[in-house]
Amino acid sequence: MNTPQLHTGTESADGASVRIGALVPLSRPGWTDAGRHLLAGLELAVREVNDGGGILGRPLELVVRDTAADPRRAEAAVDELAGLGVAALAGEYHSVVARTAAARADALGLPFLCSSAVLDALTERPTEWVARLAPAQSHGWRIYADFLLGAGHGRIAVAADPSVYWESGTRILREHLAQRGGTVIELDMSALTPEAVCDELAARRATALLLLVGHPEPALSIVRSVRRDRRLPGLLIGAPAGQPEFAAWGSRPGGEGAAVPFLRYLPEELGPLGARVGTALRERLGEAPSFVAFEGYDTVAVLADLLRSHGTDRDRTAASWPLVDVEGTRGRIRFSRAPGIGVWQWAWPPVQVADRDPADPDRFRILHTG
Repeated sequence: MNTPQLHTGTESADGASVRIGALVPLSRPGWTDAGRHLLAGLELAVREVNDGGGILGRPLELVVRDTAADPRRAEAAVDELAGLGVAALAGEYHSVVARTAAARADALGLPFLCSSAVLDALTERPTEWVARLAPAQSHGWRIYADFLLGAGHGRIAVAADPSVYWESGTRILREHLAQRGGTVIELDMSALTPEAVCDELAARRATALLLLVGHPEPALSIVRSVRRDRRLPGLLIGAPAGQPEFAAWGSRPGGEGAAVPFLRYLPEELGPLGARVGTALRERLGEAPSFVAFEGYDTVAVLADLLRSHGTDRDRTAASWPLVDVEGTRGRIRFSRAPGIGVWQWAWPPVQVADRDPADPDRFRILHTG
């Protein structure tokens, strides 16, 4: 296994840095745009911690491993990082990868603050070792379902690739919509072309199509086919997992990336800390920071506070999740035991449904909050 070994932060000459291991998708088939934003947030926060004196006078060091959306690669990285003596584990975007990392961290007794993965069942059993910043999928996707119903959409088609994450999302949507008279039509993308998706949408009179598929493909090919099909005027295309958040989606020719509602975990307006961090992230990234970049920053802010307050002993860190009370970029962060969630959970980060404005694809419109 050839895993890139990246270190950020300042390491003292005597090796007395406090290390945090970071899991980030930096190569394909991982969602590299999300990985780049996540890493930018993690690195910015580490730099600011060190500018402020580090952890009890010791520099904070980020030891980064590329998961490439591969659960086995992530599991090996957790083993390696634990052996390197990291005080805690941070990061990961892909839910299926984060689930494997969380299980391994739990088995090894390594505190893990998951930045961005939302799968409800992040662990198979309750654990003291894992906490999460991102909202559970059931919370965010129910808010998305409420948005669809409020916009008048009761026959929702989902174009889905085979995946535990997509299957979980489909189940949440189906159960929540059924309680309110809505219907979910499942389209298996392992058997359909984008053109065949259009045939199904027309035949089954769907009013909205949700893209539960890979990005950029086949998502963008489906968008292109649907919008060029004269049988489907006014059909809403949505992407609850957040693909349109990133600049590559908004830069599609002809405005193809616009007017595709997605979930993002930001408040309607950032406070002073969020605004300052947002400016710094924009400079670092060369583009508007996504909510994933803010999640990365908040992850290090929480871990730094824990390590300053309770020391670097792993057992004490894991015992201190319920004591967290940190001002994050998107609100006050505290952890609790949410019903049905086996990890310590920030309940809840701000959630909004947004899209890119067709008149200006670089501008986001907030369509719904929850």
